[in-house]
This record gives sequence, C-alpha cells and structure tokens, in this order.
Amino acid sequence: MKIAIGNDHAGTEYKLAIVGLLKSKGIEVINHGTNGTDSVDYPDFAHPVASDVENGTVDFGIVICGSGNGASMTINKHQLVRGALCWNKEITALAREHNDANILSLPARFIALPQALEMVETFLNTSFEGGRHERRIEKMPCI
Repeated sequence: MKIAIGNDHAGTEYKLAIVGLLKSKGIEVINHGTNGTDSVDYPDFAHPVASDVENGTVDFGIVICGSGNGASMTINKHQLVRGALCWNKEITALAREHNDANILSLPARFIALPQALEMVETFLNTSFEGGRHERRIEKMPCI
C-alpha cells in the first residue's frame, strides 16, 4: 500500500507520528508536507496529495491542518477525490463505509494525537460497503 500525506505547520507533529505508524506497518509514504512549524499555506501541500490520489499513484491520502477544513476544501476540488474531514473514529469509519472516502482530513488543533493515530488505523482498516451507497458515490462528481 502507498499513501500520500500532506500538512501545514499546524500538522507537523501529527504528520511525523502518522508517518512513523504507517512505516511500521510496511506502508510506503509520499510526504508532501512541511517538516517545520513556520507558517505555510495548506493548499501547497494538499493539492499534491489530492493529485496523487486522483492519478492513482497512491491508494489513499491524509491531509492535516489546524482545523482540517482548509485542507479538506482544497482536496475536494479534485474530481476523483472523496475527502472526509473527521474528528473521531466513528465518523472516520462511516466516511469509508458509506462514502468510500479516499483522503482523510484531520484537524490537528481539535483532536489529540492518540485519537488521530486511532483514526488513521480506522481509515485504513475499514472497507467501503458498496450496495446502496454505490449509486450515491456515482452522483458525486461534477462532470
């Protein structure tokens, strides 16, 4: 499995911990995020993650910014992206099961790091249910 990850300055600590978790599971990680805490613009890191998912060069993506909103809004401009802003593991599971989310957006300033790691685990271990949800997914793109 291969995952692209991107973050702004608010998400650096979380990104580093998530990358460690992913690598411990043998998952290849493409890092599009900053490694520092100096102020940067989240679209500069979210767009490359979304492009990787859209182009099929990765299986999933993860974006992290302060509220999760800016990164989520950015990634969802891409046609084949179904980005989900999540704040607990239950919402994360539903985003995968019902919405076939392919990018997880995390709000670093509003969740604890252990919770973020649990959400990443949930995202990776939850499958899309298909069925009635499939037709809804097919109606999402604006093409």
